[in-house]
Amino acid sequence: MPPRRADAERNRGRILEVARAGFAEGAVLSMAEIARRADVGMATLYRNFPGRQDLLEALYTDQVDAVCAAAASPEGETAGERLLAWVLRFAEFFASKHQIAAELLAQAEGPGPVLDRSRERVLAAGRPLLAAAQEAGEIRGDLTLEQVLDMVIAVSAIHGDPDYSRPILATALDGLRVS
Repeated sequence: MPPRRADAERNRGRILEVARAGFAEGAVLSMAEIARRADVGMATLYRNFPGRQDLLEALYTDQVDAVCAAAASPEGETAGERLLAWVLRFAEFFASKHQIAAELLAQAEGPGPVLDRSRERVLAAGRPLLAAAQEAGEIRGDLTLEQVLDMVIAVSAIHGDPDYSRPILATALDGLRVS
């Protein structure tokens, strides 16, 4: 596929930005409303995203790319701090993708390749962080990354304000540390 023109890339970026902001607000935007907010025509919208599922998959993939990239250079002085910083980034990712994933699942018959591949990509990105933290003796060695992320997902699924669940997550993550 030939590279996109700069204006075409800007249009695509604006469409994704508007759709991402709409989902962050909890809004369910129609394709027409996304085009209006992005200040692009319907033809431009559909040239970039032939259907709503294509747009949702692009949004979801962008979020997965970001959480995987964060694993490559997490903040923190020690291996344990870097793992926990990335796990917190994963928690933010999980909270922000929930509505997009729910709509993707509602439109498909099962998770589909985008959702299936995403979990494996996130696990592959985070495993070296967990291994380093466990080898350094900072994080319990009896847990897998799947277990750690499932714990984060369970805490993130608690209904309520993020200020309510944030200390619960912090307590759960404290339990990962070797005492």
